[in-house]
Amino acid sequence: MISHEIDYKIIGDDIQVVEVELDPNETVIAEAGAMLYMEDGIQFQTKMGDGSEPNQSIMGKIFQAGTRVLTGESLFMTHFTNHGVGKRKVAFSAPYPGTIMPVDLSKIYGNELIVQKDGFLCAAMGTSMKIHFNQRFGSGLFGGEGFILQKLKGDGMIFVHAGGVVMERQLNNETLRVDTGCVVAFEQSLSFDIQRSGGLKSMVFGGEGMFLATLKGTGRCWIQSMPISKLIQRLSIGGPNSRKESGSIIGGLGNLFED
Repeated sequence: MISHEIDYKIIGDDIQVVEVELDPNETVIAEAGAMLYMEDGIQFQTKMGDGSEPNQSIMGKIFQAGTRVLTGESLFMTHFTNHGVGKRKVAFSAPYPGTIMPVDLSKIYGNELIVQKDGFLCAAMGTSMKIHFNQRFGSGLFGGEGFILQKLKGDGMIFVHAGGVVMERQLNNETLRVDTGCVVAFEQSLSFDIQRSGGLKSMVFGGEGMFLATLKGTGRCWIQSMPISKLIQRLSIGGPNSRKESGSIIGGLGNLFED
């Protein structure tokens, strides 16, 4: 497997953009609707599949597209190719505030990275995208993001989007417990499971949720500080932050007397 060698630049802080520079005949694949701008000479095609298997049958492409639907992604992917003479640029924007995380799969254990189901943004042509089912039943019931994940395999650059700040942790035969939904990606050498956060009292009144994601083994993992599900919850009318800006002494009770 040989992926296209692409150059890139991350632009911005809050809602970031990744600008990819393509040599003639180089291609980058991306989620449908992620493109922000592209220079003259770049052409795009919407296709089923990631293009990593050029001789794949029609049924194989349909099956691969179907598995993408299970992960909540679009049925199709967009392929951007530089058909110009010199270098050309195409840019992709993040879907919500957060961080775009560049990862070189050639430096990942087994050239495979397990990513949350909605984390993929774009990648060098040659990257294989397949569905990954977590074997742990508990992670499917209580994992926040479920047990349906994405497996990205190749030897080129991929770009993953995460909410808030992204932190990389190296585990050396260790165990790390994380708030459910905050695990962005991890190497396949790590095991992922969901466990109870503590005793009954801590689970009910501790404010940390009833379950925590558990990563165990030796390898790297990436954690996001504010997944989109938690961001929506925090900003909702009935969320935990809805009354923090109130200037009234009696707080939210004052809303009862408003017209």
